[in-house]
Amino acid sequence: MEPRIIEKEEIILVGMIFYGDPFKSTGGWSEENEIGKLWKRFSTYWDKHGELLKNVVDPNVGYKVHIEPEEYAETKNFYVMVAVKVAKIEALPLELSIKVLPPSTYALFTLRGKEITSNWPDEVYQKWLPESGYKEAHKFTIECYDGERFKGMDNPESELDVYVPIKRKTK
Repeated sequence: MEPRIIEKEEIILVGMIFYGDPFKSTGGWSEENEIGKLWKRFSTYWDKHGELLKNVVDPNVGYKVHIEPEEYAETKNFYVMVAVKVAKIEALPLELSIKVLPPSTYALFTLRGKEITSNWPDEVYQKWLPESGYKEAHKFTIECYDGERFKGMDNPESELDVYVPIKRKTK
């Protein structure tokens, strides 16, 4: 699993947020876990009220962001946002939240087929990152679900992009 190293400007996302342990009730990925429920809630909202979101960059691309707070090691709770990318911030319906992710260098991993449901975070954070000459720049990970390339979690033809913000290790 070898990434491309890329630069990205700030990313503005608009969507819905969950805080807690999304796997507590299911033990892993499932449409019934809190992340699956969050996607469903956001998708339903998007279908009914998508026209209220202005400046959406590409309505066929969804994002999921995992944000690890300081207390994560003790609580195992983290933030999950499912969203669309917007070009600029404007007034939003109260049900929605905004996250502005800082400009960063990213390790961009493209997962294909079974890699999507594999334990890829361990491969990235416990294998690749320590051996790479980089360290985390920020405590978040972005997953990009492109409507043309992502065909479902279990579809062998699916592709999913994962962005890990990084910076060079100092000696």
